[in-house]
Amino acid sequence: MNTNNDSSRQPLPSLTGGAGSGSLIDGKATAAAIKAEIAEEVKKIVEMGGKRPHLAAILVGHDGGSETYVKNKVLACEACGFQSTLLRFEDDITEAELLATVDRLNRDADIDGFIVQLPLPKHIDEQKVIEAIDYRKDVDGFHPINVGRVAIGLPAFISATPKGILELLRRYNVETKGKKCVILGRSNIVGKPMSQLMMQKGVDATVTVCHSRSTTLREECLQADIIIAAIGQPAFLKGDMVKPGVVVIDVGTTRVPDATRKTGYRLQGDVDFDAVAPKASLITPVPGGVGPMTICMLMQNTLSAGKHEYYA
Repeated sequence: MNTNNDSSRQPLPSLTGGAGSGSLIDGKATAAAIKAEIAEEVKKIVEMGGKRPHLAAILVGHDGGSETYVKNKVLACEACGFQSTLLRFEDDITEAELLATVDRLNRDADIDGFIVQLPLPKHIDEQKVIEAIDYRKDVDGFHPINVGRVAIGLPAFISATPKGILELLRRYNVETKGKKCVILGRSNIVGKPMSQLMMQKGVDATVTVCHSRSTTLREECLQADIIIAAIGQPAFLKGDMVKPGVVVIDVGTTRVPDATRKTGYRLQGDVDFDAVAPKASLITPVPGGVGPMTICMLMQNTLSAGKHEYYA
């Protein structure tokens, strides 16, 4: 698996302020720097007569969150110098019609990678659609072949959120070798792949995965040097659950009511930020932490697909 960071890329400085004695890990600035690096590489590829990377996205229905995510992905493609194609369908599309579209993109030689934006309507089997995607174009990293290859350390497309977290840890020079890493949550998209990445050779963390059935969760967190919170419960990680100097990565993004905001809500992470930040040496904010890195890593996967780095 390609886990070595380019030594020519300098880590971004931490931004102090708002995190008590700790420092903020600025995912927005990190993502902007990486997209600039990608754009420069794409420029050189095109100047040398190579093919501009092409990402396609399938959007079914009119879910507000999905609309926003896809819009941001299209904007990221523009920033990176990619070609992008958006295929939109109403939510009454049949499973057979969607699978036929996936097959068409699989066979389109001009498309380097594509995604099917989740969630899908309930009448469509999401796993069936994911498995229908050519794993060589599966830049979301959800296909079982990519998931399996990541698990055993082979080159593959890594799911964007875990990959982005690993990149943040690297760019902020967070020591992982021999450190105790606690992951809160065991989802297929974040928790499971994150645990596999953190224990890979070269990262070398000692990993504990906690979840809703864990009886010693608080004790495990108090021993952790690094905590990655992806449990899906707002403000779950409290100040009395962490030790001084801990590095905290907050993956959560739950909308909670907030009458002071125009939208009527605010985004709340899985970490009680005000209570945990004074103890943390580094911590990601919500928003502006892990979120921007997820789309950025999708762009990195698309560049790898265009270069055929993992699969011929």
